Amino acid sequence: EPEPNRIADVSQAVLYIFPADPAKATGQAVVICPGGGYVKLCIDYEGYDMAKWFAANGITAAVLKYRMPNGNREVPISDAEAAMRLVRANASSWHINRNDVGIMGSSAGGHLASVIATHSTGDAKPNFQILFYPVITMLNGYAHQHSHDNFLGKDATKKDEKEYSSDMQVTRVTPRAWIALSDDDKAVMPSNGVNYYLELYRHDVPASLHVYPSGGHGWGIRPNFKFHATMLQELKDWLLQK
Repeated sequence: EPEPNRIADVSQAVLYIFPADPAKATGQAVVICPGGGYVKLCIDYEGYDMAKWFAANGITAAVLKYRMPNGNREVPISDAEAAMRLVRANASSWHINRNDVGIMGSSAGGHLASVIATHSTGDAKPNFQILFYPVITMLNGYAHQHSHDNFLGKDATKKDEKEYSSDMQVTRVTPRAWIALSDDDKAVMPSNGVNYYLELYRHDVPASLHVYPSGGHGWGIRPNFKFHATMLQELKDWLLQK
């Protein structure tokens, strides 16, 4: 059974599967990484609730309860890569197209998703990425400092900061992306998602950027987000494109 809405003490990674509605199944699947500054997981409105929406629209969703890094970046990265491989390993029995498996993340979870999209290879590499108000850069002055410190450690080297600034790791084989954020986000600078989009565009990677006038940070799939219906329709339309 899904756990409480806020999880801080994650000692073991768990993947919760939400099968697609068989009547609407598209063959797509997505691994969802909730946010929480790499110190906790907001696993309801950025995880379970979103997964239910995907499943209802024919897309199998897998919510990842990943372990916190505490300065060891390999911990959440290895959990996310294992989740991607697990979904593909079960593609046949779960009626999934193994060549249409994406990754999604919100806030710090968006950073984790973008790291997998720009670094991972083989069965761990996603076919598409969906990022909600993502943390992208690890460079001082622009990074979400708590995410930076929890992911890389307070004494991170410039080399590591560059390596895990996803906008600096985009190549022509980075998977297509859908990015959503609010213009008035005071927690994670909108430039994170915008700069990532620009690098995707510069490398000829198909991408869709949606900047909503208001909403702040952390709205996820909450219905009280002013642009909730518009956002979901835009995401659904994008997912249908191949």
